[in-house]
Amino acid sequence: MGSRFQAAIAELIAERGLPRELVIETVRRALLDVYRKVAHVNEPIDVLVDKTGEVHMYITKKVVAQVADPAHEISLAEAQRMKPHAALGEQMPVESPELLERIPVRSAGQLILQRIREAEQNHIIDSFKDRIDEIVVGTILRREPDNSYVLDLGKLEGILAEKDQLRTEHYRPNQRLRVYVMEIKRSSGRAPIVAVSRTHVNMIKRLFEQEVPEIMDGTVEIKHFVREAGSRTKVAVHARREGLDPIGACIGVRGSRINNIVNELGGEKIDIIPWDADPAVFVANALSPAKPIRVDLREADHTAVVTVPERQLSLAIGRDGQNARLAARLTGWRIDVVKANQEAEPTEASGIKGR
Repeated sequence: MGSRFQAAIAELIAERGLPRELVIETVRRALLDVYRKVAHVNEPIDVLVDKTGEVHMYITKKVVAQVADPAHEISLAEAQRMKPHAALGEQMPVESPELLERIPVRSAGQLILQRIREAEQNHIIDSFKDRIDEIVVGTILRREPDNSYVLDLGKLEGILAEKDQLRTEHYRPNQRLRVYVMEIKRSSGRAPIVAVSRTHVNMIKRLFEQEVPEIMDGTVEIKHFVREAGSRTKVAVHARREGLDPIGACIGVRGSRINNIVNELGGEKIDIIPWDADPAVFVANALSPAKPIRVDLREADHTAVVTVPERQLSLAIGRDGQNARLAARLTGWRIDVVKANQEAEPTEASGIKGR
């Protein structure tokens, strides 16, 4: 029975590329829900879709000596023809083709398609969710009116919103692009949408993992990293193996590794900082390329007063305070930069706070 749904099920499996078991279970649940809605009763029924796609409906009946309610009871003799060891009082499923005839094909078809779309989105999300927080390669398909770009990521499309684009870059159709996957969003269409970014701070970590084997295998650890996308990034690294130079590992032979990362980000400046357990040393390192003379830590207000040579004052602060600002975020300390001959008052960099 149920052959009228058989062709539709076969077509869904072929069209959607979903596992047969998933389609069959989705159809089974949809038919059950449609029947209960149409019948306006909550009868003890079940639906089975066999391997060929044929649908069977069952109602649970009680085995009795004499049938008084044929809709819910079955005689012992009839029950034993179907199940030799059936006993009086037993509840058993009995195939009831007439129940299937009550299901309106149009309503069932609409609900099945709706459920299949939901199942398809769930299946795609499950198969792609391990790519969240990773870098993938996509091809730009088109630019949207809101200045976002749609990327072909294979089975899914990615959306690179304007806020997630590097201001130093210009994109064009058919351009291949490495992007960071932030999340997968359900959509009203057939497939989910993947939100991707070129500005997300975690893209830095993933690029270093791809380019520096020592980071991927754990012998070099990224302790902290901060980024002002398209402009400058600071990355604090630490060697877990004695004798290993973490800075050299990140830079690579003749700068090959760090250059690959910089080129990938359109020339974004990257400072690789040696992490140190001593916060004063770490703050001094974080102000690179400036070389502080002294760092005094004030625990009361969590401020690091950093003394630098006068000629390096602007270098330590950076354009628009960027170098000191990123150093503060990297270390978690409020940073005041003062000149070597200035004893009391901090410079205009005073007030920059860490995260």
